[in-house]
Amino acid sequence: MDEGDQKLVDCLARWRQGDSQARDELLAHSCERLRKLASQMLRGYPNLQRWEQTGDVLQNAMLRLHRSLAEVKPESTAHFFRLAALQIRRELIDLVRHHFGPQGAGGLHETNLPDSHRSDPQVPYDRPDTTNEPANLLEWAEFHEQYVKSLPDDEREVFNLVYYQGLSHREAAEVLHVSVRTVDRRWLSACLSLQAMLQGRRAG
Repeated sequence: MDEGDQKLVDCLARWRQGDSQARDELLAHSCERLRKLASQMLRGYPNLQRWEQTGDVLQNAMLRLHRSLAEVKPESTAHFFRLAALQIRRELIDLVRHHFGPQGAGGLHETNLPDSHRSDPQVPYDRPDTTNEPANLLEWAEFHEQYVKSLPDDEREVFNLVYYQGLSHREAAEVLHVSVRTVDRRWLSACLSLQAMLQGRRAG
């Protein structure tokens, strides 16, 4: 365990013991890692990157996380970063709804209009990939809010670590104290479950 991780462990222990300063220190020590996490998660919403920057997402997510820590005292660094990823995801979902909902400027922006309404007949800029992902950003937000949340706890934990936090399967195994084979199995099961959910939604 490196020095940074040890500081996080110490801050978490102090926070669980009631040290009121430990919460702010915990956020300060984890800020850079959370910035990388926010940047990676923002890349999952390509059109949103034209309207929001990592710093803005991080700032609002940190406020959410600060409030959450008043009620939740994570038992481990893995638990803490799962909580952080949840707050970042909620912030991204709210931003998607703000920009691309019925009254959102993003949904009315020329580059998001159907081709028949564009002055330029070229393909709209940065259109989301529709081959393996939900067809639009609002559906993508719903996917993260509802479908990922519905996974079994062990599969959702692996999905969060690998997809949102960018850990390798070996790194995720170390965090969870399980074998790499177990992570492989949970990751595959989560992906298959999510694929089935999406196919079922589209078929319906």
